[in-house]
This record gives sequence, C-alpha cells and structure tokens, in this order.
Amino acid sequence: MAGAKSHDYHILPPSPWPLIGSMAALVMAAGAIMWMHSAAFGGWVFFAGLGGVLFTMYSWWSDVIREAHAGDHTPVVGLHLRYGMILFIASEVMFFVGWFWAWFDFSLFPSTVDAVGGTWPPKGIEVIDPFAFPLLNTLILLCSGTTITWAHHALLHGDRDGLKNGLWATILLGLVFSCIQAYEYMHAPFAFKGLNYGAAFFMATGFHGFHVIVGTIFLIVNLIRAYRGDFTPKQHFGFEAAAWYWHFVDVVWLFLFISIYIWGSAGATIHAG
Repeated sequence: MAGAKSHDYHILPPSPWPLIGSMAALVMAAGAIMWMHSAAFGGWVFFAGLGGVLFTMYSWWSDVIREAHAGDHTPVVGLHLRYGMILFIASEVMFFVGWFWAWFDFSLFPSTVDAVGGTWPPKGIEVIDPFAFPLLNTLILLCSGTTITWAHHALLHGDRDGLKNGLWATILLGLVFSCIQAYEYMHAPFAFKGLNYGAAFFMATGFHGFHVIVGTIFLIVNLIRAYRGDFTPKQHFGFEAAAWYWHFVDVVWLFLFISIYIWGSAGATIHAG
C-alpha cells in the first residue's frame, strides 16, 4: 500500500525551528559583541536574539511533546532520544573539563609574578571556608539527588503524588542552592578581576550555578507536565532527561567542592566573614 509505514522510525515533517533558531543565535551573538563594545543598541539586539532563542526552544520542544502524545516515539525513536541526551551530557562534561584544566594549570604551575608569588592560592588572598556555605550546598545537592530519584521511582510505580512531591522537593532544593551561591558570591573576599584565582573560581563555579538554574527550569517544566497528566511508567523520556541532567549537575559539584573549595584552599588564609 502506497505510503504505508514499514519501519519503527519517525520521519520528521519540514520544520522551521532549525533555521529560526540558528538566525536567533546569530543575532544574540552579534548583540553580545556589540554590547561588550558599547555599540549603540547592542543590549537591545542581544535580548531580541535571546528572545528568539527562547521562543525556538519552547516551540521546538512543544513539537517533540506533541509527537510523543501522537505515538511517534516508538522504542527505536526513544532509544535514539536517549543517545542524544547522553551525547549532550558528554559535551557538557568536556565543557567543564576546560575549566578544571584551567584551575589545575593555575594551581600546579602558579605564576612567579609578585602578585602571585609562585604559590596557590596567590599570596595575601583570603579564600572561602569550604566547610561553611560550600559544604551546606553540597548537602543540599546530595539531598536533591535523592528527591529526584524518589520522583523517578514513584513515576515508575504509577504514584502520581510521589512524582509531584519529589519534583517539588528537588526544585525547592535547587532554588535554595542558587540563593546560597548568590549570597556567597556577594560576600566573596576576592574579585573576578586581578588574579587567576578569582577568574578560575568564578568561571568554574558560576557556570555550574548556571547549569543548576537551567536544571531547575527543566524540572519546573516537568512538574507542570506532571500536573497536566503527562508521563507514564513506560513513556517518560522528558522526565528521564531532566533527572539525568540533574544527576550530572550533582556530580560536577562534588568535583568542584573537592578540587576548588577544599584542595584549592589548602594552606591559605580562610576568610572570617
């Protein structure tokens, strides 16, 4: 029969989102460059491009959700979606490898200029106490890893209330983590500029904080979908992807806590504030 489907794959219809998304990203990048060089309307161009990127993300993922409801996510398609998420997380791992590389390069081979003095952390600098707010945030993220696992377990067993409660708990813990990190940044005893220590610290921990915010938004979307009745024990890739992403964020923080906060503060003066 003409047009009959004889395979398990989902052939996508023509979509405008790749073109729209790439053009919006180009506008956003151009606006960012203009803004950083104090060009006229640079900020407006950046936010226009950012709005286009966010609109593309919302529209594209809405199409994916509609495809799932239409039954287009066959076992083969679902497997490939999982492969895609695994590759995405792997690319994020390599992103953080760059920041860890910079940190260990600075720390193992500190500059001999007077401002650094051939030591790490640089001489005269006060560092954040790793066993104050950083340790608290570590416990918060570890707890959030258990609550998202609780939500996943509840989903697999058809417990809708457990799914919602687990998501609520994880989202609240993520928000608390972000608030504590913002407070820590506001009271940090060193600045971003001037020394490699501040730049490496804020870039590594700051990008992780950004990923926590993205992951929290990811979980909020899943919570909304849970209240709408989405997800079944057999079909819940959207939730699974969010859970994987959140566990990735947890693991990265453990490495940050050990290498930057604990090891990176060895022998340095701890800030009393």
